[in-house]
Amino acid sequence: MRRNDYDVSNRILTTDPAVVKAEVQRLYRDLYGIAPPKAIGRAFTDIEMLYRGAHPEYYACDTGYHDLQHVLEVTLAMARLMDGYERSRRNGAPPLPPELYMVGVLAALFHDFGYLRRRSDRRHHNGAEYTQVHVSRGAAYLRQYMRGLGAGRLADIAAKLLHFTGYERPVEQIRVADSLLRRVGQMLGSADLIAQMSDRCYLEKCRDRLYPEFLLGGVARRELPGGLTEEVFQSGDDLVRQTPSFSRSAQRRLDLQLARAYAYAEAHFGGQNLYLEEMQKNTLHAQALAREGVPTREMLRRTPPVTIAPETEDPASE
Repeated sequence: MRRNDYDVSNRILTTDPAVVKAEVQRLYRDLYGIAPPKAIGRAFTDIEMLYRGAHPEYYACDTGYHDLQHVLEVTLAMARLMDGYERSRRNGAPPLPPELYMVGVLAALFHDFGYLRRRSDRRHHNGAEYTQVHVSRGAAYLRQYMRGLGAGRLADIAAKLLHFTGYERPVEQIRVADSLLRRVGQMLGSADLIAQMSDRCYLEKCRDRLYPEFLLGGVARRELPGGLTEEVFQSGDDLVRQTPSFSRSAQRRLDLQLARAYAYAEAHFGGQNLYLEEMQKNTLHAQALAREGVPTREMLRRTPPVTIAPETEDPASE
């Protein structure tokens, strides 16, 4: 039985940054035969501090869906795709240098950083209010962060890669220096999708966590001419019922804009793509719910783990 706080292989505890860090570093050592750079270890430490609210400038993560577990799952998936890419290279495909592996890991760790609120923020009461600009906010922070690590020449590259995970810029319009960087970006965008959609509690998280974020982020309603609005999602249950449709559009994005980068998981797992298998299970279950009209409370009873530290003081909410 796969556990709710474990990855698709049921081996890696994805609520524990130390466990995920150890696996990401192990893959690096296996690929390159050298110790991983200190920047990877430091980034795991820093992202945990930031998400748990131990940083003096930022509140703890308060977005229930885009939480620390999600970040760790995406980072693990990204490391596996890069591992699969390097192990399956053929036909003159360029090798993935160690520094790009590091960039890929850091980009994954900070890809949703833009949801975190500054402690000086008096306008926003929840990070989900940044939904439609969170990628740009995260890119700006990652650029600054990497310069602080002494990796300034890679800072702009890392910041651009984050846009492969969002919809603020069409993937086709993201300008990168060469085909290898674009491939790394496609891996990052793919990791973001396959990690969340293969989560064992994906449907429960959509219902109970993502829908409230959509409300706060202005995604659950669509503005119409004449000042009217249209409900895109009427409830968390409705969001689950629309999951099969989203899955089809996500698969198109994975296949076309992200050029099937998810296939590198097969080389990592030795021929099996555990991410796609678990995604399909979630989609089929959502299809059954939509077909039978069964209230999701009766068929979605898994309890997702909580990886958000309670905020003890938030002047913005007073």
